[in-house]
Amino acid sequence: MVASTKSNYKIKNWKDYNESLVRRGDITFWFDDDVIDAWVHANEESKVGRPFTYSDTAIECLLVLREMFRLPYRQTEGFGRALAQMMQADVTIPDYTSLAKRAAKLKITLDVANRKGSIDVVVDSTGLKVFGEGEWKTRKHGVSKRRTWRKLHLAINPETQEIVAEVLTENSGHDSDQVDELIEQVGVPIDAFYGDGAYDQWKVYDRLAKEEIEAIIPPRKNAKIKQHGNSSQSPLERDEAIRGIRCVGRKQWKEEIGYHRRSLVETTMFRMKCCFGSKLKNRELENQRAESRLRSKILNRFTHLGLPQFEWS
Repeated sequence: MVASTKSNYKIKNWKDYNESLVRRGDITFWFDDDVIDAWVHANEESKVGRPFTYSDTAIECLLVLREMFRLPYRQTEGFGRALAQMMQADVTIPDYTSLAKRAAKLKITLDVANRKGSIDVVVDSTGLKVFGEGEWKTRKHGVSKRRTWRKLHLAINPETQEIVAEVLTENSGHDSDQVDELIEQVGVPIDAFYGDGAYDQWKVYDRLAKEEIEAIIPPRKNAKIKQHGNSSQSPLERDEAIRGIRCVGRKQWKEEIGYHRRSLVETTMFRMKCCFGSKLKNRELENQRAESRLRSKILNRFTHLGLPQFEWS
């Protein structure tokens, strides 16, 4: 009888990782001197009508604190007042209605570290609840019609685990329809695109071929070869994947092309829901988009602070 060899792992940079976890809750990391200096500076972008009293930096800072501590808008205003008083910062705090209105129009960057060269991207989507019953009620009495969800589409860099692109849509938004916007958001050349079967559509392959991006996408189980092998034209990437699966089987084909790298984006979604929950606080779609974008930006900041490095045994 062969004894089972279960692999174990441990975090080899625990001291540094522990410090990064502690720093996530450091208020001065988000509400620092640079933010205070830019609190009431006029925005460079011109606008019609009366200029804003508070800069985008001020609004974004308070919204970040709102996401960090999962606060309603009114409590965010009160928290900002107390924080400014404790830090002896000579700033006034915008009221909660200003926060809600400005959030819908705020342009938020994902704070991705500058890197040279091309990258790979791993994409997937997950659901974020707007309102509806909890899991206990659903299991006990079934799902009602009043459950409403939004769909969050993410693209990450598997090397750094940073979120490089993010799109929030209504629940009806199909994964493949968001590929164009995700690619445009990345902003740097892409070598390979990892996605699950939801992206197995010809419009996705055509866009990736146009950008000269390798498609790491498993075809559907009933997929048919489109172009004959004796054709004078260049072989289609999807057809080659189907032939590869027929030769070695789907499981081995996935291992050979490194498809399971795609699980890293699921890890990112798990991290996001652990940090911020699986529910959106806002009710308007534009505010929800700002909310999900801020969560992605904060998660990137967490990534920059440090991630665990595992050692297998």
